[in-house]
Amino acid sequence: MKPQDCGSQYQSKLRECANFAAWTIKKVCKDIGPRPSGSEAELKAEEFMAKQIGKAGDEVTTESFQIANRGFFAWTKIDGVLLFAAALFMLFNMPLVSLIFALLATVCLMGEFLFYKEFLDGFFKKQTSHNTYVTRKPMGEVKRRIIFAGHADSSFEWRYTHLVGPGMMYFVFIYAAIGLGWNLVFSIVSLAQGNIIVPSLDIAWYSWVGLAFLPAFVLLFFFIDYNTCVDGANDNLSGCMVGAAVLKFMDDNNVRFDNTEVVAFFSGSEEAGLRGTKDYAKRHGQECKDIETVFVALDTFKDYDDMFIYNRDMSGLTKHDEKACKLLKKAAENAGIDMKYSVIFAGASDAAAMTQAGIPSISLAAMNPGPPRYYHTRRDTADIIDLKTIEKGIEIALEAAYIFDEKGLCDNY
Repeated sequence: MKPQDCGSQYQSKLRECANFAAWTIKKVCKDIGPRPSGSEAELKAEEFMAKQIGKAGDEVTTESFQIANRGFFAWTKIDGVLLFAAALFMLFNMPLVSLIFALLATVCLMGEFLFYKEFLDGFFKKQTSHNTYVTRKPMGEVKRRIIFAGHADSSFEWRYTHLVGPGMMYFVFIYAAIGLGWNLVFSIVSLAQGNIIVPSLDIAWYSWVGLAFLPAFVLLFFFIDYNTCVDGANDNLSGCMVGAAVLKFMDDNNVRFDNTEVVAFFSGSEEAGLRGTKDYAKRHGQECKDIETVFVALDTFKDYDDMFIYNRDMSGLTKHDEKACKLLKKAAENAGIDMKYSVIFAGASDAAAMTQAGIPSISLAAMNPGPPRYYHTRRDTADIIDLKTIEKGIEIALEAAYIFDEKGLCDNY
């Protein structure tokens, strides 16, 4: 069975689903607006999207969990302070203290941003976030399950990407990273020379040079604008609605698989460190292992020419399941695209949390890896959604569902 079996109007039916997705995205942006992780707006968006799926879903489930929506990116402010202090302590010939501060900054960076651990979350106010998922059951016993996931929350604004562009974002991160490295290296050098905590006016040259990085640490501190949360029309209402459109297409065309369950999953708090999917993996990990399950993260369908299968995630540290990669590769081929593999070099998708939990997962996105000017800024509005890209995303997801129903996960398709 193939999606095209629904008849000669296949392409027009795909366009209907894309229009359905676009209308819903615009409605959420207009009536609900920005959706910080763990906010009431996040839950309202999930409930609204689930309602739009209507009778295409047999069951709607909402699960709550606790998060700290400022914990994930708190490292930018904390590291800004720690590294500023480290540079000053070096100036006063206190390399041991400087090294301690620089190491603490490194641990914060790695714990939260590199490995997505709840390293700093305990220091911040908690909110209640939610996952909502809509299930279309098979006619018979559930033997397979495919989950199409998009996150319902939207990001706090990245100040410099909005004001200047992505080049400024890279400048701040690289500038601060060099400053961090400088503090680490020369505090160790100073300790090796026998200095520990000996305030002195005989200041080494590298301590003076270290002051050149103070602006970087100030810029890092102000990187996130917590007073502005973006609409997130593309990142990631578009991904949510690509998954929702799969269920709508199946219902509109009276398609119900024999033994494969299809799920449209709206995760909460992805922007706060994949917390929603991490919670789902904890609750349902064993269930996903007992029944052959594949998790497809759908994230940002805006830039048609930059549509990739991301086979490595979480800054390249997590490798997704090869069979899941091949499934999506074949699905894209059936949809007329020779899809390339790519790597998420900085950041992560919801698929990373599921892969780490031992569940076959893969990520599909269509976003300029630059990143684009709209990424995590107020420019990410419903006015710039791209119907062609959303439609192709729906087509690929549909193909993946049909292939998985027929063959499951296998080495060759």
